Amino acid sequence: MPVGPTPAYHHDVVCVLAVSDEVDEGLYGDLGPVRAAEVVVACGDLPFEYLGYLMNGLDVPLVFVPGNHDPDLSGYRCSRAGLTLRAGMPVRAPWPDGAVNADGRIVDVAGLRFAGLGGCRAAGGGPNQYSDRQLAGRARSLRRQAWRQRRRGGPPVDILLTHAPPRGVGDGADPLHRGFTALHGLVAALQPTVLLHGHVLRCDATAPGRQLGRTAVRNIAGRHMLDIQPGGSAVQPLPGLCRAR
Repeated sequence: MPVGPTPAYHHDVVCVLAVSDEVDEGLYGDLGPVRAAEVVVACGDLPFEYLGYLMNGLDVPLVFVPGNHDPDLSGYRCSRAGLTLRAGMPVRAPWPDGAVNADGRIVDVAGLRFAGLGGCRAAGGGPNQYSDRQLAGRARSLRRQAWRQRRRGGPPVDILLTHAPPRGVGDGADPLHRGFTALHGLVAALQPTVLLHGHVLRCDATAPGRQLGRTAVRNIAGRHMLDIQPGGSAVQPLPGLCRAR
């Protein structure tokens, strides 16, 4: 289910600080370069302390999916009693208070609709690692959620957050960093404005973006600023500040 009431969608752009995999140490001393961000989105493999610092320092929402170096976040459930674990006992989440874990869910945050699938290809065990078959099953579940919400008149997905890239679209040659073929079908079904992923390092921020159909595919390893249009088709990478609020 979406987080909170369904927002009133409009065509004003939202300034997004997108982060993954690499801590930008310079931001600990000065948040000025990212001060215009209206939401932080994270695609995994970053310390939760760092994400909490960004969220609280900028006083904006945080939406994330886990990477393969993150702890196992499965089993947490939201209920009337708050967050619970498998046994139904109230717990405190390992992620920053107030952050939204979008893994396997569709959520509405900061005027944008997000769908999320964390994790990477299974290689040697560990949390948040999946076979092609497992990831395909998780993608089908997300497609069903999107279909139900669209039947109820909900808006389209703006941002698909993943840790691993789609197969053959900016992925790596080694087994761990190969992308998932199932993400192609998920993108075709959801038609998001942009797919944001990490996992593959040494991303060149000035490199031209990739496309999967009408969807822009962006590797956000490190730190990137993007202007994204809710319910539209605009995604603009920015080397510095987004537009003034």
